[in-house]
Amino acid sequence: MNTNLPSTAAANSATWSQRFESALHPAIARFNASIGFDIQLIEYDLTGSQAHARMLAHTGIISAEEGEQLVNGLEQIRQEYREGKFTPGVDAEDVHFAVERRLTELVGDVGKKLHTARSRNDQVGTDTRLYLRDQIQTIRTQLRQFQSALLHLATQHVETLIPGYTHLQRAQPLSLAHHLLAYFEMSQRDWERLGEIYNRVNVSPLGSGALAGTTFPIDRHYTAELLNFAGVYANSLDGVSDRDFAIEFLCAASLIMVHLSRLSEEVILWASEEFAFVTLKDSCSTGSSIMPQKKNPDVPELVRGKTGRVFGHLQALLVLMKGLPLAYNKDLQEDKEALFDAVVTVQSCLEAMTILLQEGMEFRTQRLQAAVSEDFSNATDVADYLAAKGVPFREAYNLVGKVVKTSLAQGKLLKDLTLDEWKSLHPAFEADIYEAIAPAKVVSARNSYGGTGFAQVRQALQAAQAKLAG
Repeated sequence: MNTNLPSTAAANSATWSQRFESALHPAIARFNASIGFDIQLIEYDLTGSQAHARMLAHTGIISAEEGEQLVNGLEQIRQEYREGKFTPGVDAEDVHFAVERRLTELVGDVGKKLHTARSRNDQVGTDTRLYLRDQIQTIRTQLRQFQSALLHLATQHVETLIPGYTHLQRAQPLSLAHHLLAYFEMSQRDWERLGEIYNRVNVSPLGSGALAGTTFPIDRHYTAELLNFAGVYANSLDGVSDRDFAIEFLCAASLIMVHLSRLSEEVILWASEEFAFVTLKDSCSTGSSIMPQKKNPDVPELVRGKTGRVFGHLQALLVLMKGLPLAYNKDLQEDKEALFDAVVTVQSCLEAMTILLQEGMEFRTQRLQAAVSEDFSNATDVADYLAAKGVPFREAYNLVGKVVKTSLAQGKLLKDLTLDEWKSLHPAFEADIYEAIAPAKVVSARNSYGGTGFAQVRQALQAAQAKLAG
């Protein structure tokens, strides 16, 4: 039985003006309330309210003494919340009313002055931006930790070779470090993208009022400065109804998850018996309830699964916004849970994948070496060999295709062909063909900028280190 239903008196006196003669139906009160999730904004609500109180005193709308009482009362609520003594229920409707009601209990009627020249509409917009600013900074720090783990692993495997794939078919061998650094670059874009979005989050709507501003002589730039906002919304309608910043964040969050999910998929494949490129350690894997031999890649599988969850939040907010007329509508209450859950999901996935890279798996270097030696991924290098000796590339390409076809029929690899067999295919072949198609040579020869050649990879490692240090 729910014992947190609002009383008629509480619903009438705590929330609405005398325009209303009766309380909300208890079920509608529960349906309408957001306190169950927007309590997460309480510290930001208190900080924003303290800035607003200081501004009211600064502009003379309230006295300096009243401003001090409000600021101190709000700080007391902060301490009560941190100590678990302030736990508002559904009768408060939302975190904003909960704070205002408790403030009035603490400081008396002066607490009722806090909402002067302010609406819940600009208040919730301010709280959400303050919250998201902090979360973006946390995620950017986590991205740096993830990149550091990738870089550390890459540094250990510059000359470790791994098959490279296109269409999930063997293509050309790669430096394992080069493969890992591809994810470093994706994460770098994620880090930079969040920095750009931070700038658009960091704009204050406070003072926009319900939609049209206020008749009081407020100083919006003063509160923005107190809250470390870089600027203020130039249009009050836009200030209270804009959620572009939240959508942009969810776009960035979705791309982070795309990158984590792609790496997760590769780890899942690498850990399979069919690939056997990595061994999963006990700290980051689980077993089967009935098959004792199993070791399951739970971390990457969960990351891959949670990716769709973040995508869903982005889609939900886009659909939420697409038909809303100006200005504020109650629909916007639905942005919070999507935003909160996306933040938690991205942060937990980044943490888990960083741990997986740091201590949860180990590359099987001997198996990797064998893998790059048992296929035809050096076929392009045979064509390049001939082209370097003056044979037109397309002619060389067709010739090598026939060689591969014949070798497959005979159960041979290119390295197994005798020099006489090579020469019978084309007189340009010499004994140095064997060195040219050796896996390490194939990789090191791709020394174009951004390529997998060992010299290029070492330069890329230095550049990556500089990005982390910058």
